[in-house]
Order: sequence, then structure tokens, then C-alpha cells
Amino acid sequence: MKPLRPTESELEILSVLWEKGPSTVREVHDILSQTKDAGYTTTLKLMQIMHEKELLQRDTSSKTHVYTAAISQQKTQQQLVNKMIDTVFGGSASQLVMQALGHHQSSAEELDQIRQYLSAIEKQQKETR
Repeated sequence: MKPLRPTESELEILSVLWEKGPSTVREVHDILSQTKDAGYTTTLKLMQIMHEKELLQRDTSSKTHVYTAAISQQKTQQQLVNKMIDTVFGGSASQLVMQALGHHQSSAEELDQIRQYLSAIEKQQKETR
């Protein structure tokens, strides 16, 4: 599978669809316009382009077309993080984690989840040795 390269604007649209589920252009635009100044026709054109790029699926069975994300949030995040680790952090995942934790206020719950995740990784690595 070829790497996904959604633009920042495409990621904003994908985020709406991942959160909300199948939506019309109007629904996506209404959500985006709460934080971004963009015209309806800009949102429409961008979603049409995303459909051509196979980032979105479009249901044309009714008068109003309904769009859904054609790519998963998890796979997209994974590919983008992998690219960032390679290009920005010289391939070092630990540098990314230290940078993120050092410059982001994490809640106690987030830190507990990180500890649990690290413990699970350690356990898995010991089992495979």
C-alpha cells in the first residue's frame, strides 16, 4: 500500500469524518467553519479532490452526497508518525516521545496509560526472546 500523504486541510476534514461518521459537505463545512474561515465551495472542492485521491468514499444514492473516510484514523496516524520519526527525529522514536512529554502537559491518566503501554511492550519483548 502506498503511503498516505493527506494535506493539513485534508486531515481536518478526515478528523471531522472520523469523529462524526458519514456526513454531507454541509455538515463537514459547518463544523470546520467554527474554527476556520473557509467557503463552502472550498470545502466541497477539497472533498471532491479527496474522493479522487481515494481518501474519501462518496455515497451518491440520494440527492445529497454523503462522504465517509476511506482510510482509518489509526493507519493514518501510524504512517504520519513513522514519517515524522524518520524525517524529524532521525529514526528515533524515543526522541519523539521525550519531546512530546517534555513539552506537553500530560494528565495523570495519560501518564498511567503510557506506563501500562510501556509495561506491555517490555513483557512482549521478554516473551519473544
